[in-house]
Amino acid sequence: MSRLTPDGPTAARSPSARERRRVVLATVVGTTVEWYDFFIYAAAAGLVFGQLFFEPAGASLGTLLAFGSVGVSFLFRPFGAFVAGHLGDKYGRRVVLVLTLVLMGLATALIGVLPTYGQIGVAAPIMLVLLRILQGISAGGEWGGAVLMSCEHAPVKRRGLFGASPQIGVPLGLLLASAVLGIMNAVAPGEAFLTWGWRVPFLLSVVLIGIGYWVRRSVEESPVFVEIAERAETTRQPLLQLFRKHTPLVIVAALVFAGNNAVGYMTTGGYIQSYASDPQGPVGLDRGPVFWAVTISAVVWLASTWFAGALSDRLGRRTTYAVGFVVQLAGVLALFPLVNGATFGSLLLGLIFLSVGLGFTYGPQAALYAELFPASIRFSGVSISYAIGSILGGAFAPTIATALVQATGTTAAVTMYLAGMTVIGLAATLMLRDRTGIPLGPDHEELQAASPIYGLAKA
Repeated sequence: MSRLTPDGPTAARSPSARERRRVVLATVVGTTVEWYDFFIYAAAAGLVFGQLFFEPAGASLGTLLAFGSVGVSFLFRPFGAFVAGHLGDKYGRRVVLVLTLVLMGLATALIGVLPTYGQIGVAAPIMLVLLRILQGISAGGEWGGAVLMSCEHAPVKRRGLFGASPQIGVPLGLLLASAVLGIMNAVAPGEAFLTWGWRVPFLLSVVLIGIGYWVRRSVEESPVFVEIAERAETTRQPLLQLFRKHTPLVIVAALVFAGNNAVGYMTTGGYIQSYASDPQGPVGLDRGPVFWAVTISAVVWLASTWFAGALSDRLGRRTTYAVGFVVQLAGVLALFPLVNGATFGSLLLGLIFLSVGLGFTYGPQAALYAELFPASIRFSGVSISYAIGSILGGAFAPTIATALVQATGTTAAVTMYLAGMTVIGLAATLMLRDRTGIPLGPDHEELQAASPIYGLAKA
């Protein structure tokens, strides 16, 4: 099928090159801060939270509960997506981005000052989980706004490249989180890391949030939303319209992301860090080398994400995604045989191989999602599909992986689980028509409303 190539992002106004650069900077900085906050928790869950907040459960169950607290936040992402989608479709993209950034930063900083179970008992894990829930609500609303700000400002023929800017915030957040943890592990080794070293990365969020807030406040509202608002055509009940007309599309789009997210959460969810540095496990590497291996792999993930976003402008979103899922499957099959080699080099090689596939199935996602939904309900559609995909994919992936290894004594079952999720993502991708370059403005709602799922007619 030939791809659609309209003349510009909206009929009303085309953003200047300077404005577009500011939007790219704002989405990269903002999403990096958000995901740094999110990933610091996931890494700490695998390394110290089991001992500090779930101590009475014992080592194995404590680790499961700590990873479970990572997954709980995903259950609240749809709530954040519902609220942010409603506000974003009615009041604009920018206000939602600022609100979610502040909420995430405050929750993260408060985790850094929480007393442990040994200090206040059961109240400690309860407060920890409540703050993690706030992180989940924020993450549920953050991504959709960042995606639409970047894609709706973008030149049509570079929408995939511009859309990759919020996407690289994820590997950048992972890189920053892993690097800070690696530094703190060197500054405060052993007992010092358990006592106070782990808290510093959480408290640093106060500085990062200030930077992110200042950058995001400086950008203009999305030109698509400005045009909708000028026409007084904002949808009264965007969520109702979304589910009444586009429920199958929400499900398929969620499955596309789930195929990436389950695999990505092997590192972003802290599982590999915990598995590879467990002194009682089959790998038994020191924490420091593991942190740095994840940091280096995050650089590869960043580069492949950016490259895949740009490539999707040439090959189309669907083709780029399909290639990515094939590469990701190969990375999944190679991951644990390499990690179980129990050397820094083999761990790094496994993570780098995996990161290439992850980048190819993440870079085009912003543009793909933006092109799936009509302008008037796009924020709701993008945010909710993403939130549901997060639950189906990454929410409990570290918990599932931990339980599978404890039950079987081998990582083979984890490999099968991740390979299965990858195949599901590929199948969902192949169900979609390529809508690369479709006009995003409100003048083209009728074209946008036609279902991109093969076999379904206009919504």
